[in-house]
Amino acid sequence: MFELHHLTAQEQWDWLQRGEVTPVELAEHYLERIERLDGGLGAFVTVTADAALERARAVAETVPRTAQLWGLPFGDKDLVNRAGVPTGFGSRLMRGFVPDTSDEIVEVLDAAGGVSLGKTNAPEFGLPSYTESLVAPPARNPWDPSLGAGGSSGGAAVAVSAGLLPFAPGSDGGGSVRIPAAACGLVGLKPSRGLVPSGTGLDKLAGLVVPGPLARTVADAAMMLDAMVAGGDYPFSLRAPRWDGGALLNAAVRGEGRFQLGVMTSSPWDDAYDVRVSVEASDALAIAVAELDAIGHGIEEMRLEPDPSYAPNFRTIWQAGASGIPAEGAELDSLEPLTRWLVERGRAISARELIAALAALTTFERSIIRQFSRFDAVLTPALALTPRPVGWYDAEDAELNFAQQVQYTPFTSFANVTGLPAITLPVAQTADGIPMGVQLVGRPGGEATLLAIGAQLERRLLWQRRHPPQW
Repeated sequence: MFELHHLTAQEQWDWLQRGEVTPVELAEHYLERIERLDGGLGAFVTVTADAALERARAVAETVPRTAQLWGLPFGDKDLVNRAGVPTGFGSRLMRGFVPDTSDEIVEVLDAAGGVSLGKTNAPEFGLPSYTESLVAPPARNPWDPSLGAGGSSGGAAVAVSAGLLPFAPGSDGGGSVRIPAAACGLVGLKPSRGLVPSGTGLDKLAGLVVPGPLARTVADAAMMLDAMVAGGDYPFSLRAPRWDGGALLNAAVRGEGRFQLGVMTSSPWDDAYDVRVSVEASDALAIAVAELDAIGHGIEEMRLEPDPSYAPNFRTIWQAGASGIPAEGAELDSLEPLTRWLVERGRAISARELIAALAALTTFERSIIRQFSRFDAVLTPALALTPRPVGWYDAEDAELNFAQQVQYTPFTSFANVTGLPAITLPVAQTADGIPMGVQLVGRPGGEATLLAIGAQLERRLLWQRRHPPQW
């Protein structure tokens, strides 16, 4: 039976433009689904139903119908502030925190005409690559609820995959958009550092964290990213790639071009951890390679030059980034073991060690861009393993936990370190119907190329027609 959530975000926008559905009716549809279905999934930590309906009415009456996201529902990740709505950061430390002001990315999506339905589930301070905290139910994979959804934008991925939202914004500091998108059968896009004015990454340690969309289709992801890029002012010193309004969506819809692609199964973590690519991940990569070859793209296998400095330096940055979490003395006891380990290790790092790590990762960035320079994009597995069961990660041994995360997600963090754009695409399913994806990493400012290639694969593999069987 057809329902509104079976439409893509693009199609829903078209229906809204023609008056076949109103913003209030669309919000009501998704709010009913959230109330009925989310109890077993853990997509949302806060649902703001009354505020959402009031906002939908205001959009219909006051926002120009041509706004890029006019009347479309979304959910704020519970790491960003929306005035008057609790921001929990997935942590017992932040219980009761209600911000007075909204973050800029929230204001940008509002200005584009979007309608927030609440806050999506995230792990503690967004640090892990899975979404299982002590303050909320785990984010469960709609394709098999015994499996996790990945993280840290796990709640957003669950909501989109299960048809509780048409698309959703996330944030990505080491794979936090792409990991859950891949686990839940979605498109996840991390833009180039500096592309999104309200989240350039330049104010983050090592420039790692940027916002990005999770969606069922390439065009839907481009639609949300266009809205992110259009809103806000660029820092005066930034020389980021600029796009005319709708340029990314145009690239995704047209899906044109033949490109030279590298194919890589090595990762920068290989020297420090036992990274093994599963049969399922290899099979998904082979499907993508075969389809891209059939389209006419140039395909060349490549391997990363060994760099044993990457793992220890990334760990240093990850720990240093956690050191600023506002917990002192007895408050540290409210943090989960992994977070506390990261905080304490981060606070023990000297300025000299931090400077050395930042310098080494800058050298790594230049090396990767050089190694990738002969390609328009480089193809990797999205994840090395199938989606991990809920409870798979060790909750007490932080070193083991970190190693498990690396073994599951060895291909994502280097795109954050280098600032390169990267997109995950749900090209395959296992014999049990579990999604498996691939990742394309582009040149600086190369989002249009990634979207074009993604659109070509989507047309051939038709993943936009796949829905979790129970949702």
